[in-house]
Amino acid sequence: QVQLVESGGGLVQAGGSLRLSCAASLRTFSKYTMTWFRQAPGKERDFVAAISGAGHYTDYADSVKGRFTISRDNAKNTVSLQMNNLQPEDTAVYYCAAKVGYLNYADRGSFGSWGQGTQVTVSS
Repeated sequence: QVQLVESGGGLVQAGGSLRLSCAASLRTFSKYTMTWFRQAPGKERDFVAAISGAGHYTDYADSVKGRFTISRDNAKNTVSLQMNNLQPEDTAVYYCAAKVGYLNYADRGSFGSWGQGTQVTVSS
């Protein structure tokens, strides 16, 4: 059974930074595309960033490009999301998700494995 555990969320002022991490219990972690999604209260769970299994390909939602950076360490089975210049609209619960292959990496419906989420709150 796949287990994904997010950490690193918290409360930060606008303009600040946070680094989220997701630890995965996957035997062949390098075969999995890892994606971060976020869900604000009353809204749908939206794509934030994705990284391919070997880390060669990444993609970001337009709203976070230039501010967020996704990375992974396949030796440690972890994926991280460095978030800089955070804004109040970034407030949400952030989830990591895993799937084999890079197809549909931004489609939440294509993911079967999710973490429990970590809260990020940005005050103005």
